[in-house]
Amino acid sequence: MAQTYASNQQQGFENHIKNVAIVGAGGNVGKFVAEALLKTGKHNVTAITRGDGSIVLPTGVKVAKVNYEDQSSLVAALQGQEVLVITMSVMAPPEQQNKLIEAAASAGEFGGDTLNDEIGNDIFLGPAKKKYRDYIEQLGKSSWIGIACGFWYEFSLGGGPERYGFDFKNRTITLMDNGTTKINTSTWPQICRAVASLLSLNILPESEEDTSPCLANFKNRSVYISSFTIGQKDMLDSVLRVTGTGLADWKVTHATAKERFQSGLEEFRKGNMAGFESDGNFGATRGLHNDILGLPEEDLDEFTKVGIHMSEENQTY
Repeated sequence: MAQTYASNQQQGFENHIKNVAIVGAGGNVGKFVAEALLKTGKHNVTAITRGDGSIVLPTGVKVAKVNYEDQSSLVAALQGQEVLVITMSVMAPPEQQNKLIEAAASAGEFGGDTLNDEIGNDIFLGPAKKKYRDYIEQLGKSSWIGIACGFWYEFSLGGGPERYGFDFKNRTITLMDNGTTKINTSTWPQICRAVASLLSLNILPESEEDTSPCLANFKNRSVYISSFTIGQKDMLDSVLRVTGTGLADWKVTHATAKERFQSGLEEFRKGNMAGFESDGNFGATRGLHNDILGLPEEDLDEFTKVGIHMSEENQTY
């Protein structure tokens, strides 16, 4: 298909996104995404919420209440919206996303590299997300953009030994294999900056000479971002610096990645989200879009402190 340009569009065409709707704007990530979008000063942000919902939303976010059993209420809520960002839980009823997709102009998704079929199947999200992506393309009225960010660093670090292996209360760490295998992991602020930066890009290149990134570059594709590409030993080194402890103060045990994966798989099949496993170093195979989106380098120790605090305050569930 031939490339289209903003200069070729009909009079009145605006080459940027103004109206953004968010599902899950009161959740762990959604509220920060909403705040990041508002901070740009470029977007009107609307939270799509259930009529019976009672959530606290960031100041400046509009509210559109919907009934998922009444498709007309979804269509009405999305009238005039240019992008729909979906940050609902992976445990939400799957039919809700289908209903949203049918009513939406665009859809976004968050998580690991579920374009990698093998990884996607392993962590269970792949088939579901592919189904939604395929459905959007099948309808032919909109497109999707995925955000592949790995697991949340501070949330996973502080979430107990089932996640990144750390038990801060008992000062234990379980290293998978030798603890040096690198994975991509992202902080909540970085993920939200990425969404805000992405949706602040021009929709189309202005002309044939315009080679700057635009949303059209990512149509029906994933954007790959990461805060840190690190292994468990890197995390442990950071924990030691932050806590002022030495390796002798910690009990270190070892497990193979295969053993950890199998045990996690069993727990996940039982419905225990603690068994949810990480999905690797996609940055090494696909590259990252951090530079294109102008994302800053972050301080690992700063977010290690956040993760430890979340663990102490039991804020990771």
